[in-house]
Amino acid sequence: MKMKKKSIFISLLIIGVTILSACGPSYEEAQRMSKAERLKRWREDSLALKIGVTPTLDCLPLYLAEAEGLFDTAQADIRLKRFQAQIDVAEALRKGRIEGCVTDLVRTRRLAKQGFGIHYFATTNAYWQLVSNRLSRVKNIKQLNDKMLAMTRYSAPALLADYAIDSVKLNRDNVFLIQINDVDLRLRMLLNNEMDAMLLTEPQATAARLYKHKVLMDSREKGLQLGVIAFSMQGTKDQRRKKQIEVFAKGYKAACDSLNKNGIKHYAQLLKTIYKLDNKTLNALPDMTFGYGNTPRQKDVNAADKWLNK
Repeated sequence: MKMKKKSIFISLLIIGVTILSACGPSYEEAQRMSKAERLKRWREDSLALKIGVTPTLDCLPLYLAEAEGLFDTAQADIRLKRFQAQIDVAEALRKGRIEGCVTDLVRTRRLAKQGFGIHYFATTNAYWQLVSNRLSRVKNIKQLNDKMLAMTRYSAPALLADYAIDSVKLNRDNVFLIQINDVDLRLRMLLNNEMDAMLLTEPQATAARLYKHKVLMDSREKGLQLGVIAFSMQGTKDQRRKKQIEVFAKGYKAACDSLNKNGIKHYAQLLKTIYKLDNKTLNALPDMTFGYGNTPRQKDVNAADKWLNK
C-alpha cells in the first residue's frame, strides 16, 4: 500500500514539473530575455546624461535635485553615477563612461593637458582641511616631519599637501605622502589612528573635528577655489546632450536655491541617507552657500597648472 502511494506521489510530481516546464520559459529563453533586458538598459544608459558624484558635500545639490525630481523631464534622462574616490570619477570621465562630474580643478587641468576636452559648468564650494591625528601630537605643519599624510594623487588634496610642506620648508622626502583614494576610508584611517594626518573635505572634515583632531591648514586661507563641475567636450557635442545639460542646469540651480533658502540641515534625512551621518555630525555641519553659474577664476587655473608643471 505504501509503495503504491509512493508511486502515485512520484507520478504526480513528474506531471507537475512537466506542466511547470511547459508553462514557464526555457533556460535558453530566460537567457535571451536577460540579454535583451541588459541591452535595453545599456542603450538607455548610453543615451542618458551621466554625472559622476562622490559622498562629499559639494555634490549635495545634485543629490537633492535627484531626490526632488528636479532632473525629471521628458526632454532629458539625467543619472548620477556614484563613486567613492575622485580618481575613479576622473577615469570614468576620460573613458567616456560618464559625461560630467563634480571634481576639482587640478584633476581637470591634468586631463586637459593630456588632450582631453573639458567644459567647465560651474565652480563649487568645496574646500579641504589638513587634519592631524590628535594622538600623533602634531600641532603644527612643521611637526609633520617623519609622519604619514594621506591624500590622493593629481588632485586638489595633493596640491594642498605640497603647499603645506613648502609653507614651512620641510624636506619633502621626510613627509610620507600615502595615497588613500576612498574619501570615507581616509577618514576611518584617521579615526582608527592608522594615519598621522590627511586632507579632508566636508562632511568628513566635520567628523574629524568632532573627534578632536586638529586642523592645521584650510584651503580657504590660501585663497584657492578648486572645486568644479565639468563636462567632457567629446560627450556633449550634439544637440541632444546640450539639451540635457540645459535641463541639468535648471535642476542644479533650483537645488542650490533650495539649499541656500532652507539650509542644509533642513534636508537631514537626505544627508543621513547619502552620507551615512549620525545626528552629532549632522548637527555640527557648517552653514554652506551653494553657487552656480561661475566658471573657474584664472588665478586658480594658473595655480593648478603651475603645480602640475612641477
